[in-house]
Amino acid sequence: MAKTIRLILGDQLNENHSWYEEVDDEVIYTLMEIRPESEYVTHHIQKIVGIFLGMRTFAEWLRRAGHQVKYWKITDDENEHDFIKNIKTLIDEASAELVEYQEPDEWRLDRLLAEGLSELDIEHHMVSSEHFYTERAELEEMFRDKKSYLMETFYRKMRQQHDVLMDDGDPVSGKWNYDKENRKKLPNKITVPQPRLYSHDVSDILSEINEAGLDSIGHIDESAFIWPKNRKEALEVLEYFVSDLLDGFGTYQDAMSVEEWSVFHCRLSFAMNTKMISPREVVDAVERAYFDREGDLHLSHVEGFIRQILGWREYMRGLYWAKMPDYAEQNHFGHDRALPSYYWTGDTQMKCLSCAISQSLDYSYAHHIQRLMVTGNFALLTGVDPDEVDQWYLGIYIDAFEWVEITNTRGMSQYADGGIVGTKPYVSSGSYINKMSDYCRSCHYDHKEKVGDKACPFNSLYWNFLDRHRDKLSNNPRMSMMYRVWDKMDNQEELLQQAKYYLDHIEEL
Repeated sequence: MAKTIRLILGDQLNENHSWYEEVDDEVIYTLMEIRPESEYVTHHIQKIVGIFLGMRTFAEWLRRAGHQVKYWKITDDENEHDFIKNIKTLIDEASAELVEYQEPDEWRLDRLLAEGLSELDIEHHMVSSEHFYTERAELEEMFRDKKSYLMETFYRKMRQQHDVLMDDGDPVSGKWNYDKENRKKLPNKITVPQPRLYSHDVSDILSEINEAGLDSIGHIDESAFIWPKNRKEALEVLEYFVSDLLDGFGTYQDAMSVEEWSVFHCRLSFAMNTKMISPREVVDAVERAYFDREGDLHLSHVEGFIRQILGWREYMRGLYWAKMPDYAEQNHFGHDRALPSYYWTGDTQMKCLSCAISQSLDYSYAHHIQRLMVTGNFALLTGVDPDEVDQWYLGIYIDAFEWVEITNTRGMSQYADGGIVGTKPYVSSGSYINKMSDYCRSCHYDHKEKVGDKACPFNSLYWNFLDRHRDKLSNNPRMSMMYRVWDKMDNQEELLQQAKYYLDHIEEL
């Protein structure tokens, strides 16, 4: 058998992949820490460390299992910081005749590897990553000849196809979706269990990152890195979520609090997006808990969580492969403002933004409503260039990889795709933030005030956004009521002037 090189990317740490079922002395597995993957945006330091730690831990697991491994660290002298050049070096060293790689999740890497390997005089194959429920093109095929890509349609088909929360072809309890029941604010007196965290010493990795001169953002405790480094720890986080957090997840999944950075969320997205753990086993564990507890666990918690994984996550991936690379250029509103500087510091008098950004810098994490209705909402209301929004989200969050980030950010959050993902722009005034959080209690601004020195910036910016983009939004059925309200308001000019002042002084907010 010819010597084979198998490339493993930093988000392909799947111990259960069929590649590893047998030890073959004719196969060399290779993993690479290379500069372009660490520098295509400015990443959070916890993201760089987390991926390097996961890769190194995975390489050691392979070695202990008896596999041959070639690993390039970021500081290795022979590392050419290029997938194809490093593979070519390994081909020459091993006299290899075949290169195999798992399908990349990102379009740019898919093109880079396909084109780069085609230029080498060697046979090469791409195989499945064996991670997702769906194939890349499945969603596009499902909606062929349809005007829109409805997530609910996709989600229901996935439930049926994979027999999840189903009862003889019908949804358990007869209801598909509990979304309206999962929108409550945290009560004043509620005990939220602390998240399951780790304390990994990553000082050696940090030293090498600094030696390599990699730029980064955010904060890290080098002696207590909190995120899982392998499958074993990811399964522990899943077990803890099911036992201690799941019965509060559904009701409070949209809730935000000054005191709680993870609330009842599972925080498994980093482990799933690096494939330490599969979506199927996460969904199966949550579904099994529902049936095992025999009515003790309300279906709204279980369905709300499963919809995020089996529905939204797979839907985002399918949409990404259906619409790239053109999707990355979408800018429906023509927004071109620079991202305010406090997105990199959290130094703003707006409590909601300060908390969400500071939390992101501290933990490389924020849950979906903080991302959508605080940082994303403000960026959309103020007309920030979606390119800058994409780069910020892709860099700051430990779970952010382009296939799942760009469709959520440019689509759901910024409506830059003109409605492919969302049926309307997800914008709100300060009242929504007050409804779903305790941020407004300690804010410099008053969420009830629309004009004046203490007026919540979200209020006038909301109406200014509607007025500014009336030509693109007034015919949207889901926006028509708000335009009717706007047309009846007698203080339009005052609100627009307030918004203009805030936009002119955006760095001072």
